[in-house]
Amino acid sequence: MRLFITTVIGLVFGFLVGISFPSVSITKFHFPFSIISHVDDKNSGITTQALLNHAWTSTKNRNRGNSILNANGMLKIYIPTNPRGAESLPPGIVVSESDLHLRRLWGKPNEDLPMKQKYLVTFTVGYDQRHNIDAAVKKFSVNFTILLFHYDGRTTEWDEFEWSKRAIHVSAKKQTKWWYAKRFLHPDIVSSYEYIFIWDEDLGVEHFNAEEYIRLVKGNRLEISQPGLEPDKGLTWQMTKRRGGQEVHKETEERPGWCTDPHLPPCAAFVEIMAPVFSRDAWRCNDLVHGWGLDFALRKCVEPAHQKIGVVDAQWIVHQVVPSLGNQGQAENGKAPWEGVRERCRKEWGMFQSRMQEAEKAYYMQKGITLPNSTQN
Repeated sequence: MRLFITTVIGLVFGFLVGISFPSVSITKFHFPFSIISHVDDKNSGITTQALLNHAWTSTKNRNRGNSILNANGMLKIYIPTNPRGAESLPPGIVVSESDLHLRRLWGKPNEDLPMKQKYLVTFTVGYDQRHNIDAAVKKFSVNFTILLFHYDGRTTEWDEFEWSKRAIHVSAKKQTKWWYAKRFLHPDIVSSYEYIFIWDEDLGVEHFNAEEYIRLVKGNRLEISQPGLEPDKGLTWQMTKRRGGQEVHKETEERPGWCTDPHLPPCAAFVEIMAPVFSRDAWRCNDLVHGWGLDFALRKCVEPAHQKIGVVDAQWIVHQVVPSLGNQGQAENGKAPWEGVRERCRKEWGMFQSRMQEAEKAYYMQKGITLPNSTQN
């Protein structure tokens, strides 16, 4: 009788203890083959209790933010902070940046790059300006990656120049450098470069040296810059005209009424779009197709803009004003091709101004701030 009572009490106690724990179905766990093989090995030292502890730990993890088991009990990875669509990849395999450094199709991968270029220069080109581009490229040292955007579709002919065989070529007919820039110069792709030159094809560079230019930009802490322009060649703003006898300038005086604030464009915080140079951090701002009006908005990219945007006088260029891209337009309604391109530029400038104004207005409204002179009801 004593034995019987003891047995009954033990069963009841065991039942109560059992129902006090969450249900665990060991059959639903998928153990790696390596663990199973160790279980089969009598000398492995892995006990049944160790396996049960592993199963219990896995079950608890199912209630955490990053589940490690799927519906079939298989181990899985889920990282919600990964880029969209890559949540199932381990974070160590996901990289946020890439580069434009060319690789070989043979040999050891770790020997592909005996050196990595520190800077990037791009030219938007047509084959007719090849000799001008050849002269320009020779002003840039081996520290520069050369990237040509071809608006006329002619690329293979450029191999007459030895440097072209090492350059990167991107071709799309009748497009401008800002169209290319938005699609092929994403900040995460060019992040390995300290400075990015976004240049036109019609620039004379007789008085320019790229390495010396970089030295002056760094020394004067310019985030956005351009070389000074020869004042006697073509039309230009007062701000971007070269000044003799100095290295850099950051402000100027324009015609009466042109500058509402001496720290705002076109009297300061201003460069033109024909030959801008961006630091890695500043290269986050590009819009439009033609880029008209962008030069007035670049000041929004750095702070304080009137100190970090400037013109390098000691390294200067000549704007040759070759309307090669304008001639890529189409004659319509009795207008020459270049006239249609110019009209499109003006339209995009207006669109850009409207977009910027509406975007700023929406932001301040969200913050409960009413801008001066607002037409808001």
